[in-house]
Amino acid sequence: MRDCAGRTTADAAALFGFARTKITQIEKGQYPISAERVRMLASEYQESDHAFVEALAAMAEERHRGWWEEYRGSVPVGFLDIAEVEYFSKGMRTYQISHVPGAMQTEEYGRSIFRDLYPPLSPRLLEARVEHRVQRSAFLMREDGEPYSALVHEAALRMLFGGRDAAKRQMDKLLEYSELPHVTLRVITFGTNGFMGAGQGIVYANGPVPRLDTVQLDAVGGPAFLHEQRQMENYRHIIDKMTERALTESKSRDAIRLIKKEI
Repeated sequence: MRDCAGRTTADAAALFGFARTKITQIEKGQYPISAERVRMLASEYQESDHAFVEALAAMAEERHRGWWEEYRGSVPVGFLDIAEVEYFSKGMRTYQISHVPGAMQTEEYGRSIFRDLYPPLSPRLLEARVEHRVQRSAFLMREDGEPYSALVHEAALRMLFGGRDAAKRQMDKLLEYSELPHVTLRVITFGTNGFMGAGQGIVYANGPVPRLDTVQLDAVGGPAFLHEQRQMENYRHIIDKMTERALTESKSRDAIRLIKKEI
């Protein structure tokens, strides 16, 4: 809102008598703000999108210490942000090429990925990342789970993270998830006519209103988060096009079973 209104952090700080650094922390989600102050800022910025303002206010009211906060200091901050986005999203779509989606990974699959990091993690930090990754799957298992759609490239399914037996158990877990009523799992085969997105893993999370949608990209330095509306349009288009090229849900299950036999 502040950027759209052409206002500075100093302007926002003056409204509440805050330091500018506190406004920056609030905007990054590092410091809580009340629903009342959200509405005050919206009025000050002359924000006319009522649904957007009320969605922000609702988020401020329901903000609480999530399970992921237990891992602060033990896993990268970006990992905590991913878990929070998953927990509060109103629907998610992901497109993965080199590995299966993080929330769908088994413990041994995730441990294999983290063991290959360089420099190596200490045993304590390794286990913290594994535990955090496994716990992320809880949002998928909720009875009232939001829609979750995963596009997984065949390349990811053929990677033997943890060895053949571990990879096969990961296939079984994917098949199990695919049977959940709110989960859609579709495979993109090697025979697909190309792929979009420059081979980059994408997670698109729906917010309570479109202006609160978020895209998370895998990057060398850690997860990157995008919010600008034009960027959202671009990534929605990429996922839409790749969905058109993916196998149906039924054929995807058949493909996973076949790959499990072949590896």
